[in-house]
Amino acid sequence: MLMKQAAAYLAPLTGLEEEEVLKLLEIPPQPELGDAAFPCFVLAKSRKKAPAAIAAEIASELKTADFTAVAAGPYVNIQFNREKWSSELLERVGHPSFGKLKIGSDARVLIDMSSPNIAKPFGIGHLRSTVIGAALYRLYSEAGYVPVSVNHLGDWGTQFGKQIAAYKRWGNEEALQAEPIRTSLELYVRFHDEAENDPTLETEAREWFRKLEQGDEEARRLWTFFVEVSMKEFDRMYERLNVQFDHTLGESFYNDKMGPVVEDLKTKGLLEESDGALVVRLEEENMPPCLIIKKDGTTIYPTRDLATAVYRHDVMKADKLLYVVGGEQKLHFKQVFAVLSRMGYEWAANCEHIPFGLMRFEGRKMSTRRGKVVFLQEVLDEAVARALQIIEEKNPALDNAQDVAEAVGVGAIVFGDLRNNRLNDVDFSLESAVSFEGETGPYVQYTYARMNSVLAKVKDTNKSSEISQASSSKDTEINDGASHPANVGDASWTLLKLLADYPAYLEKAVGRNEPSVIAKYVIDVAQAFNRFYHAERIADAPAKVRPFRVTLTKCAAERIARSLYLLGVQAPERM
Repeated sequence: MLMKQAAAYLAPLTGLEEEEVLKLLEIPPQPELGDAAFPCFVLAKSRKKAPAAIAAEIASELKTADFTAVAAGPYVNIQFNREKWSSELLERVGHPSFGKLKIGSDARVLIDMSSPNIAKPFGIGHLRSTVIGAALYRLYSEAGYVPVSVNHLGDWGTQFGKQIAAYKRWGNEEALQAEPIRTSLELYVRFHDEAENDPTLETEAREWFRKLEQGDEEARRLWTFFVEVSMKEFDRMYERLNVQFDHTLGESFYNDKMGPVVEDLKTKGLLEESDGALVVRLEEENMPPCLIIKKDGTTIYPTRDLATAVYRHDVMKADKLLYVVGGEQKLHFKQVFAVLSRMGYEWAANCEHIPFGLMRFEGRKMSTRRGKVVFLQEVLDEAVARALQIIEEKNPALDNAQDVAEAVGVGAIVFGDLRNNRLNDVDFSLESAVSFEGETGPYVQYTYARMNSVLAKVKDTNKSSEISQASSSKDTEINDGASHPANVGDASWTLLKLLADYPAYLEKAVGRNEPSVIAKYVIDVAQAFNRFYHAERIADAPAKVRPFRVTLTKCAAERIARSLYLLGVQAPERM
């Protein structure tokens, strides 16, 4: 907000558009230099003057009660009038509608997320798509869109031929019933180990998948069993992660929808034969051919994704399609979107792959085929156990310690992922994620609990008649508190400005499909509050400034709680 105000004043003096000035504005490295700084280098060529001389001219021309401007070498440093702006900013950030954007104009955004493979464990590698997708869902909703989440289960494909072939050779019904997911994984790993020396296994697997597509009774029976036991496992994980879906539709849902797509491709002359398979050539797009039908007549991922996209646009009425899928699928989605465009679908331009980096565990890349899987449930259990140990050491009298440990432990895992830029590979460290110090989820949660402790103290101490009234009437209400901005200190001013900037961070997070923007923002808020907490008295502050500081604390607590919600992390009031 303040930056936009500065840009509005500077634009006519620089000859630049407000948006251009806004992009150029910087935050000075030290608070004493001001709240904003405009670099004059960009004007040197057009004005044929040194940047320092231009800065001096602009500073002398800026006449307003809103801020003071001084030249500092090639920069115009701007210091806003705290007494004037603090009331307005505090009232704004405390308003119930603050932070709700309307940039989405109710457009429907369908988010393809999580999408684990049936008959495989829900490993920590599945975490990224799940929590990134869930965060984007909440962020888009906050920005005025209508998000729709779809769990696109991997419940079809050659992998099931492998799973069935392995079960038929080495499976044990009793073991499968007792531990279906672990037993299924062991069979899948053994299949790949044995296939290295026995090529007939791959042929056998392809034949079983062909039978599955043709409706073979035994193949369908085993497939149905794998789907049912897998969903029970997945649902337990989603409940702990506090993730829900508007739709859970596996790849198999689109089996009867692929035929019309293939026929459409044929009708439009886009299908060509290549070594017995049917492909769409994409040389003009500098990509290899997109395989549609394999040599054995079975379908493949692009076939199903084409049918899926058409269904989501035509039936589910999505204006925009987002695919939260690992970066290794970049070529696949480029091909699918290119084929959709070739088919004449203009909405293909609104399809977007949201890639993310690999999740490693202590430096190791995970692979289901090799059995290198870290079960997410085990990681969550360990995180909760470590959180409980820390909580019992810090606050042994906490009455709901187990519930708080669950919120902190699971939240630590989720936040530990989302604080990273989604394109980066993540080398997961449980010890770092669960730490109550540093840029972690528990640190932010602990700060939120501290805020609630301060606010509780305000209500309970009753050290003066003013505080007594504050706990029952108006002193800590947003509007009344905002009218007492006297003696706004550096720490409270820094926190207030950061809170006021929240809408810009939200817009940036949505524009980049990047939840880490909000994760880093909420860390900054927590750090700014802790500096404010240590620098300026709050509950026992002088009567003249107490309402302002208490209200600022309330607003900071509300912003942390809301930011954590957007990320899918709980905010316990006591820890």
